[in-house]
Amino acid sequence: MIVVHHLNNSRSQRVLWLLEELGVPYEVKHYQRDAKTMLAPPELRAVHPLGKSPIVVDGDKTIAETGTIIEYLVETYGQGRLVPPAGTPERLRWSYWLHYAEGSAMAPLLLKLVFTALPARAPGLMKGLVKSIANRAQSGFIDPQLKLHIDYWEAELTRNPWFAGGDFTAADIAMSFPLEAGAARAGASTRPHVKAFLERIHARPAYKRALERGGPYDYA
Repeated sequence: MIVVHHLNNSRSQRVLWLLEELGVPYEVKHYQRDAKTMLAPPELRAVHPLGKSPIVVDGDKTIAETGTIIEYLVETYGQGRLVPPAGTPERLRWSYWLHYAEGSAMAPLLLKLVFTALPARAPGLMKGLVKSIANRAQSGFIDPQLKLHIDYWEAELTRNPWFAGGDFTAADIAMSFPLEAGAARAGASTRPHVKAFLERIHARPAYKRALERGGPYDYA
C-alpha cells in the first residue's frame, strides 16, 4: 500500500486529495511541525534526506516533491484520468501549471509568510526596526508580485473553469495550494473567478475526504 508521509499544514494535503480522486488505497503517516520553529520534525529525515513533506513510499520507491509525486501517481494509477491526452494543447497547459504551482507561484507566497512572521520573532528592542523593514519588503516587492500572480490566475480562470482547460485535472490539485494560500495571505478570494474556483474544489467529495484523512488545515 502507498504510504503518504504527511506533515500538518503542508503541501502534502494535495497528495491525499489526488489519491482520493483516483480512488487509490493509501496509508497516512502523520507528522507535526515544531510549535515554535514551524519546521518539520527530524523523523522525516529518516524517510528522505531533506526531511520535507510530502513524501510517498510505494513499494521500493520513495518519491519526493509534489510535482513529481503527482506525475508518478497519475502515470501509475490514473489510467488516463486527471491528465489531458498527450500531444494536445491542454496537455502542455497541464504540464505548465503543474510546474508553475511549485515554482513561480510559491516564491512570493513563502516570502509573504516569512516577512509577516518576522516582527513577532524579533528580539524586543529590534521589533520596531524589523517591522519597518518587513513592511517595506512587503509593500515594495512582495505585495506587487502577489498582485501580478493573482491577476494572472484570475485572467486564466476567466477563459476556462480549470487551469488546463474545460476539464478538472491534477493540475488543478497542484494549483489549489497557491490559490488557497493566496486567499489566506493576499486576498485572492476577492477575485470572482478565483473565488469560484475555490468553491468548486471545496465542493468535491474527494477534497472533503482528504481533509478528513489529513486533519485540520491552516493556509495562513
